[in-house]
Amino acid sequence: MRLARVALDVPLATLFDYALPDDLAVSAGDRVIVPFGTRTRIGVVVEEADASAIPAKRLKPVSRVLEDAPRLSAHWLELMRFLAAYYQRPLGETVIGALPPRLRSIKPLPKKVSVAAGAPPGAPRLVSSHTPTNAQAQAIERIGAALGRFQPFLLHGITGSGKTEVYLRLIARVLESGGQTLVLVPEISLTPQLEARFRHAFPQARIALMHSALQDVPRTAAWMAAARGEAGIVLGTRLAVLASLPRLALVVVDEEHDTSFKQQEGLRYSGRDAAVIRAKLAGCPVVLGTATPSLETWQNALAGRYERISLPDRAVPGARLPELRTVDLRDQELEHGFAGALLAAVGERLARGEQSLVFINRRGYAPVLACHACDWASSCVRCTARMVLHKADRRLRCHHCGAEIAIPRACPTCGNVDLKAMGRGTQRVEETLAARFPQARIVRIDRDSARRRADLVRTLEGIARGEADILVGTQLLAKGHDFPMLTLVGVLDADSALLSTDYRSAERLYATLAQVAGRAGRRERPGEVMVQTRYPQHPLYAALARHDFAAFAQAQLAEREAAGFPPFVHEAALRAEAGKLAQAMAFLEDAAKLVPVPEGVRVYDPVPHVITRRADLERAQLLVQSTSRPALQEFLHAWSERLYATAPRNIRWHLDVDPIEFD
Repeated sequence: MRLARVALDVPLATLFDYALPDDLAVSAGDRVIVPFGTRTRIGVVVEEADASAIPAKRLKPVSRVLEDAPRLSAHWLELMRFLAAYYQRPLGETVIGALPPRLRSIKPLPKKVSVAAGAPPGAPRLVSSHTPTNAQAQAIERIGAALGRFQPFLLHGITGSGKTEVYLRLIARVLESGGQTLVLVPEISLTPQLEARFRHAFPQARIALMHSALQDVPRTAAWMAAARGEAGIVLGTRLAVLASLPRLALVVVDEEHDTSFKQQEGLRYSGRDAAVIRAKLAGCPVVLGTATPSLETWQNALAGRYERISLPDRAVPGARLPELRTVDLRDQELEHGFAGALLAAVGERLARGEQSLVFINRRGYAPVLACHACDWASSCVRCTARMVLHKADRRLRCHHCGAEIAIPRACPTCGNVDLKAMGRGTQRVEETLAARFPQARIVRIDRDSARRRADLVRTLEGIARGEADILVGTQLLAKGHDFPMLTLVGVLDADSALLSTDYRSAERLYATLAQVAGRAGRRERPGEVMVQTRYPQHPLYAALARHDFAAFAQAQLAEREAAGFPPFVHEAALRAEAGKLAQAMAFLEDAAKLVPVPEGVRVYDPVPHVITRRADLERAQLLVQSTSRPALQEFLHAWSERLYATAPRNIRWHLDVDPIEFD
């Protein structure tokens, strides 16, 4: 009997066997419709088989093969197997979840999606007015020589060094040979500028754009263009790494250090790490580009697993890295959070017709609304977190669960009407600057002001044309943008990260400050960065001032190795959510005893999350560590099998392999 082993998106860590009718031609990678219980479902054939543990008379037949999309390749299925096994998720959930929404549905595809678009006219050739610098040319040749084989590269280029130009030249070679390039960026906000650059450079190439903000139909159309091989360039966020790419010849991960590459729901995969595996399966080079490599990537380069290529200078002739200096707050009177020196520097740029950027990584008006009479503070009723004051639309919002309420007229506890906004967010900074510089054109960019992609594109284009004097923003402005007239960056409230208990906080702060500093002085006009701090002698700020990432990384790696933290150990976290914290803790305590813990693997005691309650659920976690990745994976595999078989239904749980957040 011919059988098909089918992956289905059901909460079971198993595949399902179906009989194959004699008149039905089915191969691995086909999407099929199968009966499941009283319903029909979309599944993907993972493999064919000759025998099943289920009696033949109980096997249901495959109903139909769907031929409206290309068959999923063996390389794609192998990637899904790896992701499911490494991140300890059911293969069916992984396979079906990797498809765009319309390909998971039994409904027929829209005609404009299901009909092939045909090849674009003419050969895609690079249109560029830039002549590569010597460092860029050397990088292009070294990476270009690896086309056709797997080789990971760390392209370590300072901000403004022209990493994108290197990408474009390599993509041109791939397009000329008929191959496809996958380019990953960490944020949706970075796609418009890069997309425009790619479309200008390759006007005859088909570019498929993939990110979660796209509607189902255009997202499916982009996936189909990639799967048919019509799209020579696939540009997107982490989900683009899951696309089917039959002619993949180059993978690029821009800003590889960014934590946004880690998916935090469902299949909790790292888009960067998946991209490396994707390149390995396709037998092509992968380029990890950044000015501030993650310590894991830096350690891989030091160990020789990745080849490091340096771009030490800015690509524009005469442009230099900005001068960075700290502003000591210990003996200064602040004006609504601003030191006098920073306000004076902004005024000087206004007088010269130059742009300034004030960076604060906190949106909203203020982190908390408080009553000084009774110490009430605006806490979220669903989370152990404060609600953030958003003054523009007079709302209090929780940035963890999304809950929001109107600003109370008086203190809910004592009735005091004199409520105070404590701390600063982007809205309050904008208000302060508008009062100090009433003639200035101030533009605020954060997740509240840039909810629509089209609006963000227009705003960024206007800034580049000089239609703003002062920018106020969060991390949305910290990376990837090129504003020719921007010469000053001021950083507020950087010290909070130095006091964090997260061992990654210094690494992330260095990356954020280096990236935002890199927005200044990208042309002939010199740039300046002013960081307000109460710790001006901190080694992190000294390394930033010297633009010495290598020294900073060396010190951080020494601390990590001494403390037993990644990349010198490998980690996983088992997390649980329940109505009561005691339930979550009891589940974790029982889970720790489910399977024997082998030598070389350590399971820590369960602890509540820092933000214990979120969206009305109490949360706890336990950490697992090992210096051996294979030993950890072997333990996790046995553990997850028992967890899927025994976990009670009133507990929500998941395993997070290589976790990056512990809040």
